[in-house]
Amino acid sequence: MEYQNAMPSPERFAKGPIALFECLQQIPCNPCADACPRGAITVKEINDCPSLDSELCNGCGVCMSHCPGLSIFVVDYTYGADTALVKIPYEFSPLPSTNELVDALNRQGQCIGTGQIIRVQQSSNKTNIIWLSVIQELAIDVRNIRLRKEKSHE
Repeated sequence: MEYQNAMPSPERFAKGPIALFECLQQIPCNPCADACPRGAITVKEINDCPSLDSELCNGCGVCMSHCPGLSIFVVDYTYGADTALVKIPYEFSPLPSTNELVDALNRQGQCIGTGQIIRVQQSSNKTNIIWLSVIQELAIDVRNIRLRKEKSHE
């Protein structure tokens, strides 16, 4: 897939959180570049996909809530010994709760494992950011969550 061409190096992943862009359509858009407090995101021409300077990016995620396409994610492989932190834009209701276990979904919407909600970062523009802890092997593929339905006690 095209998004793999823009993946940071393993050495950069080892330094801490970094934004990943899965913005593949050339459309007039640049709010992520305007939102980045470190100047790590550039859009050369308004129809170009954004470029990330991985050395300037600290994975703060400010760009995520400004992306109208919900195509920016943050991955942090340094979060834990066996776990990674994935920040996901989320515009569904209800919001999950801290420590809740959820299904971790891939780009096709298939469940690929379990994640634990670490934080729900609410935004004034209604694009909330879910902080999700998953095993490291899943971090590069998790792009959404599904809340688990409570089993009824009969």
